[in-house]
Amino acid sequence: MMRRQSVTSAQRGFTLIETLIAIAIISIGLLTLVATFATAINATQSSQEDLITRQKALETMESIYTARNTQQINFNQIANISVGGIFTDGPTQLLSAGPDGLVNTADDIPFAASGVCPAGPECIVLPGGDGVLGTADDKPLQLSNFTRQIQIFPVLEADGVTINPNLKQIVVTVSYSKSGWAQSRVYQVTGLISAFR
Repeated sequence: MMRRQSVTSAQRGFTLIETLIAIAIISIGLLTLVATFATAINATQSSQEDLITRQKALETMESIYTARNTQQINFNQIANISVGGIFTDGPTQLLSAGPDGLVNTADDIPFAASGVCPAGPECIVLPGGDGVLGTADDKPLQLSNFTRQIQIFPVLEADGVTINPNLKQIVVTVSYSKSGWAQSRVYQVTGLISAFR
């Protein structure tokens, strides 16, 4: 008589539940990775405009300091038009500085056509396919979707009530939008300017 021995195997397979849990964990990881790539691609698509926005805001602030330091304008003129100064109120399109050399003033003019740039709002020349500026394949980037606003506020003394007559706060805001965006992208720079050089 032959005896049948039952051999128990030390190996065992995955159960269905273990397999489903593993698939769920891998799916969550993959979805997170895809979302990260989408965010990175979105940030890359607007990086050029973000850099331009930042640069235009800083250039504007620097031009105000330079005009004050060179005595091109006096301290009282550093204010918005609504309170007797020279800087426009509200957001305006990026235009070329007029005869006074300052942007967002009443004498600003449309950009004059030059090279590949058409007349109108401010324009930047970008290198074409060869990556070299000043060649035939250069392309224009007209900044018609950009706006700039200069706001100038009085600064209060330490008591919080008295206005310091020798100090003003300047806020330069440059923003742009693209079609399909719900909100504009904004870059803002704030500084203080005094009556003294």
